[in-house]
Amino acid sequence: MTDAADGRAGDTTTTAGPPGEGRARLMAELAVVARRYMASYALFNQALADRLGLHPTDLQCLNLLTLESGPVTTGRIAELTGLTTGSATRLVDRLERAGYVVRARDAGDRRLVLVAPVPERVAEVARVWERVGSGWFALFDDLDDGELALFVEHMRRTTEYGAEQAARLRAGEPAPEGARAREAVSGQAE
Repeated sequence: MTDAADGRAGDTTTTAGPPGEGRARLMAELAVVARRYMASYALFNQALADRLGLHPTDLQCLNLLTLESGPVTTGRIAELTGLTTGSATRLVDRLERAGYVVRARDAGDRRLVLVAPVPERVAEVARVWERVGSGWFALFDDLDDGELALFVEHMRRTTEYGAEQAARLRAGEPAPEGARAREAVSGQAE
């Protein structure tokens, strides 16, 4: 189990207590571990972006572009990132100046300008990632297929939830009702 005060592994023994106490303790621990995980990933993303000479948002945009089935419009980039179209245009400008993307007119509709990653530059990013992130998959070696499937489902759900919450924040909407209860456990407003 993780020490809820600092998020590090500790004693895994449990003591008998009132029903629900174990779950409440696990939820508190999850709140701490999740915050540490998000901070760790944000700092890793910053370090990787620094290494490549990119802004962290630009690096993640490039990441998202490589997951698309082909070139996309700046409007689509705005959708993927949650940025305004003006901010997405400036992001594409930076990526284009750095040589990571190119713009080209759509052959089917010449009014559209499409943005595509430059394969050689994406390969450079992949090489850097391989050097620093290759051990990531080893973290899952001791999981069976069911546990790995649970991890995949968790990542899908948190990705969707994160996107929904980012959209809510950008729209100025209040946190959902369930978030208020989690705030009390984690001590952090969502």
